[in-house]
Amino acid sequence: MFINMTQQILFIRGGDTFESYNDYISYLKNKKVNLEKLKVRKDWKHKLQINLGEGFEVFLPEMPNRANARYEEWKIWFEKIIPLLDENLILAGSSLGGIFLAKYLSENKINKKIKAVILVAAPFDGSTNEESLVYFKLPDSLSKFAEQCENVYLIQSRDDELVLFEEVEKYKKELPNAKLVTFEDRGHFNQEDFPEIVDLIKKI
Repeated sequence: MFINMTQQILFIRGGDTFESYNDYISYLKNKKVNLEKLKVRKDWKHKLQINLGEGFEVFLPEMPNRANARYEEWKIWFEKIIPLLDENLILAGSSLGGIFLAKYLSENKINKKIKAVILVAAPFDGSTNEESLVYFKLPDSLSKFAEQCENVYLIQSRDDELVLFEEVEKYKKELPNAKLVTFEDRGHFNQEDFPEIVDLIKKI
């Protein structure tokens, strides 16, 4: 009997979400274009497969309409992917991808054993920034999340200006058994390399 020894990781990246279509249009009209940011470059999420190497299989799906994300659309796509994956799955999400996983796992039971969940710079309720998270609003309790995920890692930098440190403290209060990994100077983790998360995944 063949046993797959490859550790699978499903990584949900972030995006933007707006309360209304008019808010989205207003954002597009007022946002300044930075030509430097339009250059093709790979960040640490795209390099995870290379940096983890053999024995790991990283999936980085393009979630629907990331520029104006809706939870229900992401949920549909996520539920198409999950049945295709193996047991002992590692789920990871950054920014909006993190709160998506927290919401989904707090409202739904996954029919697979989850080895670990990693949330990187995930907003909790958006009270510390201007972005509306109305479509990604967490339920009153994260108990279902805690019940089906024995190993939860919360990664946050104290100087993150998009998702303030208070957000991760709220997660820690709701998920007291989660392991908090903090940095002082990584901002919103918009960096080319992230060796610490590679080391963390290898140790899980």
